[in-house]
Amino acid sequence: MSRRAPPQPAASRRGCPVTASPRSEPARPARSAPSARSVPAQSAASGPVPGRDGPDLLTALLDGMDAALCAFDADGTVTHWNREAERVLGWTAAEAVGRKGLAGWAAREADADEVQRRLMAVRDGGARQVHEFALVTKGGGRVLVRTQSSPVPGADGRPAGVYCAFSEVHSQIDLERSIALSEALFEDASWHVVLVDADLRVAVVNGNAAVALRTGRKAVLGRPLGDLLDQGVEEVESALQHVLAEGAPPAPTELWVTLREPDEDLEMADAVRYEDLEEDGGAVVRAALGQGSGPSRRCWRSGFLRLASPLAEEPVPLGVAWIFQDVTEAKTHEQDSARMRFRSSQLHRAARAAGECEDPMEAASVHLDFALAGFADHALVDLVSPGGGDLRLVRVAMTPCDAPGPCPPTQPGGIPVAYPEGHPALQAVARCGAVRATASRTDEVALAQWTAARKWPDGTVHALCAVLRSRGRTLGVATFLRGPTRRAFDRADAVYAEDVAARVAAAMDLAGLGA
Repeated sequence: MSRRAPPQPAASRRGCPVTASPRSEPARPARSAPSARSVPAQSAASGPVPGRDGPDLLTALLDGMDAALCAFDADGTVTHWNREAERVLGWTAAEAVGRKGLAGWAAREADADEVQRRLMAVRDGGARQVHEFALVTKGGGRVLVRTQSSPVPGADGRPAGVYCAFSEVHSQIDLERSIALSEALFEDASWHVVLVDADLRVAVVNGNAAVALRTGRKAVLGRPLGDLLDQGVEEVESALQHVLAEGAPPAPTELWVTLREPDEDLEMADAVRYEDLEEDGGAVVRAALGQGSGPSRRCWRSGFLRLASPLAEEPVPLGVAWIFQDVTEAKTHEQDSARMRFRSSQLHRAARAAGECEDPMEAASVHLDFALAGFADHALVDLVSPGGGDLRLVRVAMTPCDAPGPCPPTQPGGIPVAYPEGHPALQAVARCGAVRATASRTDEVALAQWTAARKWPDGTVHALCAVLRSRGRTLGVATFLRGPTRRAFDRADAVYAEDVAARVAAAMDLAGLGA
């Protein structure tokens, strides 16, 4: 059996001695990502692979680096100089390699000794060192660079040279600022930040966004937006797709969304809720079946940024940064103010129009017609039937059942409406207060039965009954109805309905109607 020949030192093309490993076993392959084609490990002592030039491969690797790099041997002579170093300082590899030190060309004479000393000091320290100093470009300018120098061990383990990676300080600072900004956005930002990948799935969220979405920062990762948003998800996804295709919009946009509730599948078709509005403004729930009014809508003022990889030659979309802020309270105040101004104008116009009516009943219809604009789809007026006994209501005015329209008086028949016990209109008369009722609209059959039992037009989902009172007497009740395309009545709507009912009651009393 022949013995393996001892490794022979070889000189690299740059002048640094390179020695093969003395270990006889095959060299372990470097840890790298698995690939479809594996390259067999080559023993360091078995010589170069045929057809491959080791120094040329090293040069290609150095020239492909994003950082400027130079290397010095033990005497301080430049042995390596890559293309990024040429780009930063202007000196080519042919002009730099072989020079001893940096004095007179890449550093001023007054600074050269200090620069060289700090660069070569890493040979004795053994650990990587970071320095900042000014270098001289080929054109005579000065560039402030940040360097990271490390020792190059020789075959005997002792330092045989130094390699130095450097970059312009402002470029390094820009990179550090970008990293710091990214970390701050996802940790401490007061805005809500959601990073969505190219498949419109959540990739990263910050703490405020997780709170706004009612989920955890880790639980939301990889989930589509449809799992988090109920209403408004189409608008959000459309905006994200537009940003991926066309880029960021020039100004923020406001999106109304409704968060998905975990128990939203437990809806009841016959869910009804009655409330009495007391004089102090408080609401007392008289009866509740099923769920309430559902989750509240939120208005998010949103900005979008398209993210692309800075390392690719062509822009490759990484996703979209969705930055938003909850402005629901401010938008609600704006809407409430606009609604109040409109309703005040309608009341003023109705009063002027009713003042021109000779017939008090016609004046009552005018008040109802003006009130319906932007408020309800249908209106009904029932008056208390005179006489003792049980409470009975007689229909005196109503809008058409087939479509929204004016509310003319009906032909007087004197036959009471067959309202079932516990009807919202009967409750409003009995308690002298406004009563709201809401039915679920998930089951059309149950909804039709619900409206038919209450003697309301088909398609009614929300109802508001306001009592008619004049001169200390209860004359009847005015009922306002909304279809499925409108929201449920709220407390502000009830206050407005009571204001309209007071004007209608005054006209009814003038006409001599009511108990």
